[in-house]
Amino acid sequence: MPTRTPVLDDRAIGRALARMASELVERCGGTEDVVLVGIQRRGVELAARIRGLIEQSSGARLGFGKLDITLYRDDLQAIGPRPVIGETSLPDLDGKTVVIVDDVLFTGRTVRAALDECADFGRPRRVLLCVLVDRGGRELPIQADIVGGSVTAGPRDRVDVLVSELDGRDAVELVRAD
Repeated sequence: MPTRTPVLDDRAIGRALARMASELVERCGGTEDVVLVGIQRRGVELAARIRGLIEQSSGARLGFGKLDITLYRDDLQAIGPRPVIGETSLPDLDGKTVVIVDDVLFTGRTVRAALDECADFGRPRRVLLCVLVDRGGRELPIQADIVGGSVTAGPRDRVDVLVSELDGRDAVELVRAD
């Protein structure tokens, strides 16, 4: 039976998101022409929170989008004949600084799919990657620009991010395979 170990609680997630929002504004040189794009599912909720923190502190309105990478996955045939596809809605990306937001960075394949999909919707000036948790184990040469925290996890382990909007509570848990 797998064992669950708490990594971050709701307060730690709040602090991490506040730090990430501040770092994002710094790295972007402000908020002008910045678009936050959350990867479905939990990346969307995290991106919305970061957007709220930035807008609250700066008064600026940021562009916002949702991205479902299902049809861009390199293992689509393994999912089965009828994959469940979520919403993709993006503002104009041409010439913008696009910040892709996801919950966990592992192999890099989800981010590769997100980059491919964004390219189909426009040509950003710059793309940054912002993740709540980097768990290592990359299969592609992809790294996050802004990271909330890192976790050491084995290849069979899982890092679960729970958000109150979908799960009723905020937490990050390491689920070790036995």
